[in-house]
Amino acid sequence: MTVPARRLELDGELTIVAAAEQQARVRGFLAESPAPAELDLSGVTELDTAGLQILLAARREAEQRGTTLTFHDPSGPVRSVFETAHLSAELD
Repeated sequence: MTVPARRLELDGELTIVAAAEQQARVRGFLAESPAPAELDLSGVTELDTAGLQILLAARREAEQRGTTLTFHDPSGPVRSVFETAHLSAELD
């Protein structure tokens, strides 16, 4: 039986300005359950390297917890940063 993924929607800026708040939100979400998780990135309007680090660290944390974290429906700004960092495969 497959457990459905839980989803957290991130929106607005995922930048250094909001990094601590967003990181705490994502970590809290991951701690809620060991079920597979998704981050809906369709509403992210801006992403910088701090935001990128949050996303990649969240994926590592999910793996350490024995689960998966996928990035769902990345916005244009998210895709652009992942492409620039040669990390496009992380989105698929």
